[in-house]
Amino acid sequence: MLHGPKPTQRRAAHLRQAMSLPEVLLWRKLRLRPQGLKFRRQHPAGRYVLDFFCAEAKLAVEVDGHVHDTGSNPERDRQRTLWLEHQGIRLLRVAATRVLKDPTGQPKR
Repeated sequence: MLHGPKPTQRRAAHLRQAMSLPEVLLWRKLRLRPQGLKFRRQHPAGRYVLDFFCAEAKLAVEVDGHVHDTGSNPERDRQRTLWLEHQGIRLLRVAATRVLKDPTGQPKR
């Protein structure tokens, strides 16, 4: 399982208390263990904090708001993705607007 140094662990603990609305909405679904998978929220991984992480599936889920498209953030996200892939972790990015529009993630009928 991925772990992080003490400063990253402290930052993760802080972020668990300050989750964004899209993160809270997604966490309400992931904590129910979809398909039997256990997710952790704000999980420290190296120098990064993953929004959600499932060790069994080696899957990280990131909720990306508009800030991810500005400044140097796209490059930082790219570096983070490369690091995670090198660790054998797949990364799924979900737009915050998508979570807000449909927190259940169910297809429309």
